[in-house]
Amino acid sequence: MSEIATVADRLDIVEVITKLFVYTDQRRWEGLLGEVFTPTVDFDGGFGGPVGNRAAADIVEDWRTGLAELDEVHHQSGNHLIDLRGDVAIAHADAIAVHVKNSAANGKTRTFVGSYSLGTVRTPNGWRIDRFHYYLKVVDGNGDLT
Repeated sequence: MSEIATVADRLDIVEVITKLFVYTDQRRWEGLLGEVFTPTVDFDGGFGGPVGNRAAADIVEDWRTGLAELDEVHHQSGNHLIDLRGDVAIAHADAIAVHVKNSAANGKTRTFVGSYSLGTVRTPNGWRIDRFHYYLKVVDGNGDLT
C-alpha cells in the first residue's frame, strides 16, 4: 500500500466517523444507513442491553426513537487513532455528547464523555462502520432529563 493511499484511507475513515456523529445530531437517519453503517454492525452501545451483531436499521431506529424528545443533540469527537490494515481498520475516538431537553425541570442538559472503538471496512461505496463499541466514562448534568 502506498503512503498516499494510507493517508487518503485515514482521511476517509475520519470522514465516516464524522458523518456518524454529525448525521446523528442532524437526525439524518437515511444517511446513517446509506453512508455510515454496514447492514450489520457488531454493536455495544455502552449502557447495558444486548451486545453483538445487530441490523444497522434497528440501531438507527433505536436512536431515532431515543433522541426524538430531545430539543438538541451535539456530539464532538477527536483523538482519532486508526489502526489501518488493508481493507479493514479499527479506530479509537474520544467524544462528548450533549443532550438538551428544554422542558426538563431538573436541568436542561446531560453530558456524556466516553470513548469509541469503531471498526471500519472498505466497501465498493467507501469506508463503512461495521463495529460500534462505546465506553462511557462520565455522565454530568441531569442524567434522566426529568
